[in-house]
Amino acid sequence: MNPAPVEQVHALIGLMSGTSLDGVDGVLGLIDHQGQWHGSLAHAHEPFDAPLKAELLALNTPGPDELHRAALAGQAVSRVYARVVERLRPHLPAHTPLLALGAHGQTVRHRPELGYTLQLLAPALLAELTGVDVVADLRSRDVAAGGHGAPLVPVFHQVVMGRNDQAVAVLNVGGMANVSLLRPGHPPLGFDCGPGNVFMDAWCQQHLEQPYDADGAWAASGQVQARWLALALQEPYFHRAPPKSTGRDLFHAGWLQDWLNRCGLDPAQASARAADVQATLCELTAVSCAQAMGSAGTWPQQVLVCGGGALNTHFMKRLQAALNTQAPDAGLVVQDTHAANLPPMEVEAAAFAWLAWATVHRRPGNVPQVTGAAGPRVLGAIYPA
Repeated sequence: MNPAPVEQVHALIGLMSGTSLDGVDGVLGLIDHQGQWHGSLAHAHEPFDAPLKAELLALNTPGPDELHRAALAGQAVSRVYARVVERLRPHLPAHTPLLALGAHGQTVRHRPELGYTLQLLAPALLAELTGVDVVADLRSRDVAAGGHGAPLVPVFHQVVMGRNDQAVAVLNVGGMANVSLLRPGHPPLGFDCGPGNVFMDAWCQQHLEQPYDADGAWAASGQVQARWLALALQEPYFHRAPPKSTGRDLFHAGWLQDWLNRCGLDPAQASARAADVQATLCELTAVSCAQAMGSAGTWPQQVLVCGGGALNTHFMKRLQAALNTQAPDAGLVVQDTHAANLPPMEVEAAAFAWLAWATVHRRPGNVPQVTGAAGPRVLGAIYPA
């Protein structure tokens, strides 16, 4: 992409904390007056400390004194976001204005069928701490228009990774997995596929006391159990037509336990076969994502993966195998988004920088064909510095 004149380029910071609860990713990027992405200048990550992570997980389910606890948790999340901003600020080029922060917040409830989605954040505090305009609450406007408020990233994926000569699938595998289907001459499609790393991480924490399965080595040591996989794939969400979105409201610890029960595994048996359970959970994510990619009726020619799943070598191999099984003649090759010049751990945060740009310029940030909203809407609320 040819560089835009300096005076036409703004810097924005996107801030994302997802359902994996591993912390906050921030990206400092450049966007021109037409909304074209001119690259990432810096990336920073700040983990949540153990008490905050535990509280955010607890707030995904009903409990005592939720309003008070949610308010305090939102403030704590905002302080982590502010630390990420301060780490990125030194990379701001001279004479390039920092236009805004696009701050996602931490999703604790996602119930678009009831007309709401809730991301914990204290955006006024974030503006106060950073001295930068904050664009937040980016999902609610789409939900108010009858949409799911998710996924919002396909429009950014189209800007950065869409091609005129072939269809591209961009698969984000965080706590949940979502796919964007980018087809030449058509608006992007996209929806949540189902669980990404959420069950693999939880199972790994329970049995290895590790937050995730590094490189998928534990899953690779087990054997996929076809009957267990078939039982998991009976989940109605996988068979629902888009628009659709999901989260921990559906795919939570209770879902995992119910599946283990249906597999006939009591706690002792599940523990004895823990590696096989991990292998099957990895296969569930791979197969459900592969099925999602073919749902538009034609297979993409290119598959790009971002999020933590892109760093899991075993998962990437299983995704490739699932695509080979479902589309043996398509010749699909799974790559991470480095192939499109955007590192896989930067894509989601970069998308929220772009969504903030769209809001500031009063441009729609949703794609109605993706979310099911009544039409294009300018997203979010602006909290001036």
